[in-house]
Amino acid sequence: MYDYLVVGTGLFGAVFTHEAISQGKTVLMIDKRNHIGGNVYTENINGINVHRYGAHIFHTNDKMVWDYLSRFCTFNRFTNSPVANYKGELYSLPFNMYTFNKMWGVISPDEALIKIEEQKKELYNKKPENLEEQAISLVGRDIYEKLIKGYTEKQWGRQCIELPPFIINRLPVRFTFDNNYFNAKYQGIPEGGYTALINKLIEGADILLDTDFVKNRDKLKQVAKRIVYTGPIDEYYDYKFGSLEYRTVSFEMETLTTDNYQGNAVVNYTDIEVPWTRIIEHKWFEFGKDINGNEIKGTIISKEYSTKWKEGMEPYYPINDKINNEKFLEYEKLSKKESNVTFGGRLGTYRYLDMDQIVMQGLSLAKKELTE
Repeated sequence: MYDYLVVGTGLFGAVFTHEAISQGKTVLMIDKRNHIGGNVYTENINGINVHRYGAHIFHTNDKMVWDYLSRFCTFNRFTNSPVANYKGELYSLPFNMYTFNKMWGVISPDEALIKIEEQKKELYNKKPENLEEQAISLVGRDIYEKLIKGYTEKQWGRQCIELPPFIINRLPVRFTFDNNYFNAKYQGIPEGGYTALINKLIEGADILLDTDFVKNRDKLKQVAKRIVYTGPIDEYYDYKFGSLEYRTVSFEMETLTTDNYQGNAVVNYTDIEVPWTRIIEHKWFEFGKDINGNEIKGTIISKEYSTKWKEGMEPYYPINDKINNEKFLEYEKLSKKESNVTFGGRLGTYRYLDMDQIVMQGLSLAKKELTE
């Protein structure tokens, strides 16, 4: 009999597990995948730490969170500076003076601001009713058409005029030449990859992989006093109120003989004609060098495709519209009646969370659970 069964070996479950073990608790972790780490899993292939489930760049302004994870890994100095490719034209992301110069030929912040303000007048101070209007109200028509519209419609599988405005309440717009997308005080990637970090966090736990909690529910509920569940909350309740909607992502990975495919870790493809949303070149997350500091020959890229989620697919991005949020509230009411099950993480709480928020959520749960 374990003190805790933690369902899911991603960052949330790993942080909670570490805290529980440090308090002398026994923990069994299970995962339906054949590896630990959830979506932050990195696999070393030919000396390259491949982000198998998309780019994960840690960023936070919370020193406590940064210091906490730094106990288990050393972060490199990677700064996210993605590039947008629109029909062969390359633009800087975030939107900054490089972007504005390429878009309009302006060379001063005042010129760029005037251009944006002119284009924002299209709405005549109308309150944005959809994502298209929201984007134009923030950056104008030209940037919306070239750098937002196609990418967003591929990502969500809907036209921008059908999407709610809150999806892009903020856009990274800077009237400087700063290419730092997140602009967070602390950012980087664990040296050696995220899997090494997860391994450190879960030392002392027993692990069962290829183990589906829902399919083995009756048996697994008997092995621990309490359960921390990080899977989809609707699946836990056998879709009693129907499936919550997600967008999912598929990856097409290629190993290439060239040493440098695109010159950057992340390139977004913002025109609708290109089927993928972005290409990741994994070696540049660690500056093209292996763990010993040697230059890596060859490269590995991943093309990402956003598609509608169906049962059996991996859920990635919650679709937090009115219908789905109301449905989630019904599941949440059920979860609050559980006497020995706690739900957490992105899927357990049906909301998109950055990694620093996941860490904070795991620490908060541990504080609540382990001090009662």
